[in-house]
This record gives sequence, C-alpha cells and structure tokens, in this order.
Amino acid sequence: MNTPIMQELQLHEHLRERLTETYSDIDEETLCDTLEGMTSLHEKLATVIRSQQHDTDISKALKERIAEMRDRLKRFENRIEKKRELVTYVMECADIRKLNEPDFSASLRIVPPSLQVIDEDVVPDNFWNPQPPKLDRQALLVHLKANQSIPGVSLNNGAQTVSIRTK
Repeated sequence: MNTPIMQELQLHEHLRERLTETYSDIDEETLCDTLEGMTSLHEKLATVIRSQQHDTDISKALKERIAEMRDRLKRFENRIEKKRELVTYVMECADIRKLNEPDFSASLRIVPPSLQVIDEDVVPDNFWNPQPPKLDRQALLVHLKANQSIPGVSLNNGAQTVSIRTK
C-alpha cells in the first residue's frame, strides 16, 4: 500500500531508526516529540480519522434514510393492495366483469386456491424440508469464556483497534 499515510509512516520509522542510532541515549518522550515535529504523521492520522468519522456519519444517515424509504415503500405497497381490494369489491358488487379504458383494461378473475397452514405440528414429516444445522456461536462463546474446552473451536487472541471519541 503506497498511500500518503503509509509513506509518512515509512519516513517516521526511518527517522526513528536514524535518531536512535545517532542518539542512543535519547529518551522515548524526546524521541516522540522530535519525530512529531519532523513528520506529518499525526496530521495524516487525524485526516484519516476525520474521514472515517465522516464515513460513519454518512453510513448512519444512509441507514436511517433507507429505513424511512422502506417504511414508505411498505405504505405504498399497502395502498396498492387496499386499492386492488376496493376495485375488486366494487366491481363484484356492481357486477362489472370487465372495464376497458384507453390506458388499461381490468377484469375480475378467479384466484386459484392457496395453501393455508392451520397447525404445523400435525403436518406429516414427509412434507418438511430438512434444514442444515447452524452453530450456536453465542453459546460457544459463553462456554469458551468460562474456560470450557470444546473440540473444533477456540478463542482467538483478539486484536488491537483504535477507540475514537468525538467532542
């Protein structure tokens, strides 16, 4: 990866190496302060973090907007169904079998019977499709954290991440 921040990291590491070679007795605080002044790594990190925060804000806003749009879609779908039911009812009551207009035609038709499950518990086994087993990851995690050994699984060592708090 040859991004500006990675180039700055390479410069930072090179300068750290040179400074510790040249000044073997340099303390960590002085070394860090010197490197901060000689490179723009802190500024580049801040830029990436701000960009990440911006992406998080955009992502959150998009999720909210998508949820709003899904709700709106459901309302439209409900309106479509209610209008279809209304037209069907009125055409049945008025004994109108077919309606021809310049831009559409509508006709009543018989809907074939559909399946209605009344009690799943009494449906014979040969009408059930077997489902593949699924790991209960939460239960596995609880047992592993309680120091119980389970063949085929283990806890990894975790990883390091950055915690960012905004003001």
